[in-house]
Amino acid sequence: MRISRSFDPYQSFFVLLFSVVLPVISISAQEPTNSTVKTIQVSEIHAGMKGYALTVFSGVKPEEMGVEVLGVLHNANGPRGDLIMIKLTGEKAEFTGVVAGMSGSPVYFDGRLAGALSYRFGIFSKEPIAGVTPIADMLEIDAMDHSPSGFHVATIPPTSGNGDSAVVSVSSSGQPVMPELQDIARTMTPIAVPLAFNGFTEDAVRRFAPYFASTGIQPVMGVGSSTGEAQPEPLEPGSAVSALLVTGDMDISGTCTVTYIDPEHLLACGHPLLQSGAVDIPMTKAQVLTTLSSSYASFKIINTTEPAGAFVQDRQKGILGRFGETARMVPVTMKVSTLSANGKNGIASSSKNYNIQVLNHAALTPAAMMTAVFSALSGMNDYGEETSFRVDGKIHVENYPDVELHNVYVPVNGMPTAFSVAIGVGDRFTRIFENPSQSPKITGVELSMEQEPERRWMRIESARASISEVRPGDEFTIEAVLKPYRGDRITVQIPVKAPASLPKGNLRIMVSDADTLDRPHRTAANQQHRLELGSTIAAMNKERKNDQLYVTLLTSSSQALIEDKVMPNMPQSVLNVMDSLRSSQDMVVQGESSAAEFTLKLGYAIYGSQVLTVQVK
Repeated sequence: MRISRSFDPYQSFFVLLFSVVLPVISISAQEPTNSTVKTIQVSEIHAGMKGYALTVFSGVKPEEMGVEVLGVLHNANGPRGDLIMIKLTGEKAEFTGVVAGMSGSPVYFDGRLAGALSYRFGIFSKEPIAGVTPIADMLEIDAMDHSPSGFHVATIPPTSGNGDSAVVSVSSSGQPVMPELQDIARTMTPIAVPLAFNGFTEDAVRRFAPYFASTGIQPVMGVGSSTGEAQPEPLEPGSAVSALLVTGDMDISGTCTVTYIDPEHLLACGHPLLQSGAVDIPMTKAQVLTTLSSSYASFKIINTTEPAGAFVQDRQKGILGRFGETARMVPVTMKVSTLSANGKNGIASSSKNYNIQVLNHAALTPAAMMTAVFSALSGMNDYGEETSFRVDGKIHVENYPDVELHNVYVPVNGMPTAFSVAIGVGDRFTRIFENPSQSPKITGVELSMEQEPERRWMRIESARASISEVRPGDEFTIEAVLKPYRGDRITVQIPVKAPASLPKGNLRIMVSDADTLDRPHRTAANQQHRLELGSTIAAMNKERKNDQLYVTLLTSSSQALIEDKVMPNMPQSVLNVMDSLRSSQDMVVQGESSAAEFTLKLGYAIYGSQVLTVQVK
């Protein structure tokens, strides 16, 4: 016995009419007819029972595979989270084993829906043993609850000396797995959701794979694509369904299988995709080109096709998609220009524009942006190990000022420049999402990246002042000597005016790069609690540009750092009153205050610092 369906001749007539008269991609026209699904409880299931499961091995039509119950694992998937342990049978299932992309495949006993194929046992298992999430658990997912179940923010992965991403072991929830637990954790794991990257370089996928692996999804390079083509076949239990994380000139999609479906929504996967609670992810139909068998990890090669709605819930026991909904993505424009060999007149000799749309998600948006930026830069024919990049851009955040990006990136310590740029861009997104006050809505991203075929950096070698004594209001000159990479030394002069309020005594003058001045502020931010979103954006926009030379006049009075604000020349009596803030790490006190700051733009990444001392009369 299969799922029983009621036949409505009027409904069938209108479905046929609209499919003929309106030959456009219409989500509502693809909604399935209403169905009555009979279910079976875990208490009714016992070892030895035989049934069948549905999944797509090729094309769009689900196929049956045999199922035999081995037993029930009580509390195996959390408190009161039972799993039905089964063995797959049949020629195809026994040949491929448990396949990435098969999660969500509906399992039936006596014609009643038992649940979704969702977990696999072992890595090199000789038999296709799997776990089934009971359908009763999946039906608890309620799309009316829009509160996130957790808050996971991706962080910049540790890197080795050569810039390669360090691979770490993680659980399905994205948490690191303790070494002593890894062997146990490998025994039962969620069936992987193959994450197909298209338009990305192989190096990009390899370097940033740990990000995606930490969310429980398996990166797969260049297998399948996002076509957007019409797929007239309606979704049904066992159909492949995809979540689009990135679309456009580059695309990333993850695919699993439909478990349950009705006219308003569907349930799929049987385990979390990202376990992010309320989500907003484009949902599409999918076509399986083939199922690739492997003793290590079999997976489906998939093309995503026409839109089907949006996934709105991502929970422990599955994901829920709604028909007729449109997910809100972040539009991203990237312009990559290549300057002439000597950068003559600053005119680009060639340029490429990339347009993509990215998921607005705390864990995946930084990872997707870094991978896209790295691919766009390293995929240029002119790109090489001597390449430098000048990056300018804006990140638009709803109801807040734009986040400004401006930096010059050069090869340092064997790390590819494109990787440094990607990490720098990803850091901005991570800091936006990790604020504790609210869930930010990024409305757009604009990046302009200019490539120059040389290492554009300079190191500060020495500095001197034109005078040894100064009075408040005096004007004088700071002279600095800088050494470019494989170039002749240059001497620059920065005009300086002493503030009228300078106190008598020693005046320290720091000639430095941007990092030397910004480092104390970053340290203070790390010591303090996470900032509110507005303060986070303000702090990022106050960071200095690394292609400028800075001259800072420092007095001996104390300076307080509170969130994104700097309070110079703080009297000791005021500091004593505010001491409770210091003890709670909401305030950081420095022994010197900045009386004035002067800059000179050089167009090179500047490194180093020099300190001078003059007397204020």
